[in-house]
Amino acid sequence: MKYDFTSILERRGWDALAVDGLGARPGFAPEPPREGFDVIPMWVADMNFPVPPSVTRAILRRAEHPAFGYFSPSDAYHAAILRWQAERNGVTGLSREHIGYENGVLGGVVSALNVLCSRGDKVLVHAPTYVGFTGSLENNGYRIIHSPLKLDETQVWRMDFADMEWKLAEHRIHAAILCSPHNPTGRVWERWELERFLELCRSYDVFVISDEIWSDLTLEGYRHIPTQSISEDARRRTVALYAPSKTFNLAGLVGSYHIIYNRWLRERVEKEASLSHYNEQNVLSMHALTGAYSPEGAAWLEELRQVLTGNVDYACAYLAAHFPGVHLARPQGTYMLFLDCTQWCAAHGKSIQQLLKAGWDVGVAWQDGTRFHGPCHIRMNLALPLSRVQEAFDRLDRYVF
Repeated sequence: MKYDFTSILERRGWDALAVDGLGARPGFAPEPPREGFDVIPMWVADMNFPVPPSVTRAILRRAEHPAFGYFSPSDAYHAAILRWQAERNGVTGLSREHIGYENGVLGGVVSALNVLCSRGDKVLVHAPTYVGFTGSLENNGYRIIHSPLKLDETQVWRMDFADMEWKLAEHRIHAAILCSPHNPTGRVWERWELERFLELCRSYDVFVISDEIWSDLTLEGYRHIPTQSISEDARRRTVALYAPSKTFNLAGLVGSYHIIYNRWLRERVEKEASLSHYNEQNVLSMHALTGAYSPEGAAWLEELRQVLTGNVDYACAYLAAHFPGVHLARPQGTYMLFLDCTQWCAAHGKSIQQLLKAGWDVGVAWQDGTRFHGPCHIRMNLALPLSRVQEAFDRLDRYVF
């Protein structure tokens, strides 16, 4: 491979929540390991890989100029997004006016909900549920109605369309959040699933907020389908949210964007986002995106997808061979696993919290999946060099399971 996905980054002391945050927030962060074990960070959804060289060059080139005053998003910034969406996702008809900056995807979610709903309104969200959705919606006075995903006979997570329809009608819901690809299960939705979901939304006059922050990180053999590409109606009723942060390990720079074709909706969302006077872009974040959404960034991403696919293949095979009672529906995208430990915990008389702690004690800093509405689940990040993934599973085999 041309790019480095094997070196082990020393992140301690370099502003990394994944290692420096251990033990800092009880109930949220894993605890530090026992003496004799180093930390393998597998909880925060960022990557333990260096960013593409094109990103570093873009930031350094801008940092060489010793002024960082007020600015407006550049033509190059918008051109990079337009080109990326066309080449990666086959998007047509997108123009600069449809694109707007967001300080983060969750901020965009809240701005859109504030336009579409009144405080106290109910919002449809699939379960398992990204913990950020739970916190953002509850903090802003919205009531979450969960529609659980179901595993089919091939162990693939599917939407329950009958359940969704009943809840849309029963609760008079007019806004739904779609996570595509889905976090934490890693489902990459097929076109027929999106068509059926969006037909329900059309029938019940439901607007869609589509979080597509993981859209670049499909595993080999899978391809993301933008929600807005399904139909003209989908284009008009959907607020789509994107960011380079997951794809290129840029979360610390902050910088997301929305795509909204519906002019009325776009103007209302942009007005809502402007009210706090905090939804302003960082100049280095802008240059990081242009470096990421470049030919070199695309080449780096293709190698990353190969690495992540290999890591997932290794983890799935190891789990099946060594950890009876632990079940996993193989993800199709993202770099997260969502382990169902129900049978193992029952067979061994352990709680999920005891199992989590056993992993933390030996340096496997995995994450409590109950916060994502998995009743006996653990969430696990595989965006590390394969040697670190192998070491983590070896420790789990020897000391935990």
